[in-house]
Amino acid sequence: MSDIEALKKAVPPFQIFDLIPQYAEQGFIDPERIDLLKWAGVYPQRPQEDGFLMMRVRVPAAEFSSATMREVANIAEEYGRGFLDVTDRQAFQFHWLTIQDIPRIFERLEPLGLHPKGACGDTVRAVIASPLAGLDAREIIDVRPLAHAMEGTLTGNPDFQDLPRKFKMSITAVPELEGIHMINDIGFLAHRVNGEVGFDVWVGGGLGAVAHLSKRLGVFIRPEEVVEVGQAITAAYRDHGYRQNRKKSRLKFLIKDLGVEKFREIVENDYLGRKLTDGPAAPTARFGGNDVLGVNPQADGLNYVVVATTVGRIDPTKARALADLADRYGKGVLRTTAFQNMVIPHVATEDVEALSAELAAIELAPKATIRGTTIACTGNQFCRLALTETKARTADLVDHLEPLTLAMDVPFTINLTGCSNACTRYQVADLGFMGANKTDKDGTVHEVFNVHLAGSIGQAHRTGTKLKGAVPAEQLNAYAEAVLAEFQANKHVGESFVEYADRIGHEHFAPDAVLGAREAVTA
Repeated sequence: MSDIEALKKAVPPFQIFDLIPQYAEQGFIDPERIDLLKWAGVYPQRPQEDGFLMMRVRVPAAEFSSATMREVANIAEEYGRGFLDVTDRQAFQFHWLTIQDIPRIFERLEPLGLHPKGACGDTVRAVIASPLAGLDAREIIDVRPLAHAMEGTLTGNPDFQDLPRKFKMSITAVPELEGIHMINDIGFLAHRVNGEVGFDVWVGGGLGAVAHLSKRLGVFIRPEEVVEVGQAITAAYRDHGYRQNRKKSRLKFLIKDLGVEKFREIVENDYLGRKLTDGPAAPTARFGGNDVLGVNPQADGLNYVVVATTVGRIDPTKARALADLADRYGKGVLRTTAFQNMVIPHVATEDVEALSAELAAIELAPKATIRGTTIACTGNQFCRLALTETKARTADLVDHLEPLTLAMDVPFTINLTGCSNACTRYQVADLGFMGANKTDKDGTVHEVFNVHLAGSIGQAHRTGTKLKGAVPAEQLNAYAEAVLAEFQANKHVGESFVEYADRIGHEHFAPDAVLGAREAVTA
C-alpha cells in the first residue's frame, strides 16, 4: 500500500477541514498529513520549505456574479500578492497564501457559493459545465441544473472522498462545439435521438504521462438519469480501480484492462440494478480543443462575449474592471471556461462595440485569435513538479505570434505544460509543448520543450505525435513562428493544422528540421 493510501485509510480525507483551523492556530502543518491538504484544494507552493501555499477554488456550473468576481479579486490582493489565475478546469487559483490565511479565506468564499472542497485530491473534482449553457442557440438542453446536482451529490461527497486517484467529469449540450469529454473520466453529451433529449456517455479519458482518450459507454440516458449514472460509474471506479500503483490508478487503466463493455456490465449489474438503453454517438466537434471565441449570438437575441485572459492570469484590478463591465453591459454575471478564458453573457447587440472597446482598453479584447486558444500550466514559478517556467514564457509567445496569425481562417491550439503531468493537455493540441530539462556535459541545466504535434479532442480524436528532438526554451518563439508561417503559406482554405500535418508528414516539423531550416534562411 502506498503512503497516500495508508494515510487515507488512517484519516478520512475530508477530515482535513477539521484540522486546518488547528494548523492555522499553531502556525504549521503536520508534515505527515500535509498531502490531505489537497482535498481542501491546497498545495504547498514552490519552494515548499518557504511554507507558502496555493489554493484552487471550484466554481459550480462555471457561473458566478460580478460581486463574486470582486471578492475573489480582493482575496487575491489581500492574501495572494495579487496573483489570480483561471484554470483549465474553470476554477480560480490563488498563490502566496499561508496556513494562517486559509480559514479566513474559507469564511469569505462560503457566502459566494465557492468552495475548495474536492478541488484537488483523490476525489471527484469540479464538474466542467459547458460555458455556453443556457446561452447558445445550438444547445439541446440547459445543463446547469444537472451540473449543480452533480456538484451537490458527487463533488464533496464523503462516499467518494477516497477514490484510487482524481476523478474528472464534464457535461455539455453543444457537443458539436466542445470536445472536453475526450479527456475526462466521465463525459455527458446531450443530443436528440428520435426527437428525445438524452445523453451520450463517455468514460476513461485522462492524460498525464500516459494519455488515453475516453470511450463511448454505448448508452443513451435521460436527463433524470445523469446524476444516478454518474454516481454508479464513480462507485464502480472506487471499488474496482487500482490502488497498488498510483501510476496506474486512474479509471483509464481499468477501462483499458476490462474493456468498456465489461465495465458497463459491472455498472449496470452491481450499481444500477438495471440495463441502460443502447444509443448512438452524439455529434462531434471539429475544433473541440478550444473555446468558441469572440462575440456570439444567444438564443434570446442577446450575445455572449468570450474574453481571452492570456494563459489564465488576470490581476485583481482587471478582474474588478471585468466585473464592472458585466454589470454595465450584461446582467452582472460571468463565467469561466475550460480553456482559461472568461465569458460575459447577456450583452445587447447595440452594446457590443462599446464593450469590446472597454475590454480592449484593459487588454482583454474579445478577439478570436491565438490568445484565446493558447493555455499554460502554473509552471516552476509555483509548482513543485514543473521543470520549466510556463506562464510568462507562453504570454510572450502569444504576444509574438498574435500579429502574425490575425488572418488565419481556422483556430490553432497551443498547449504548454511544465512537465509530463499534462495539466494543460499538451498531447491534444496542434502544437503541444512539454517542459523538460537537458543537462550538458559540464552539468549546466537547460530548459527545453518536447513537441507533441497535431493532437486533437475534436474530430481527429487522437493524441499528438511526439517528435524527435526538443526545442530550447529560448527558441520557442522562433520554432512556433516557423511552423505557423509555413502552415499559413501552404494550407488549403479551411484546412485545419491536423489535416495539414497529416498531408505534409509529422516529422517535417521536428525541432531540428524546423530550426535548422530557419537558421539557413537567416544566414
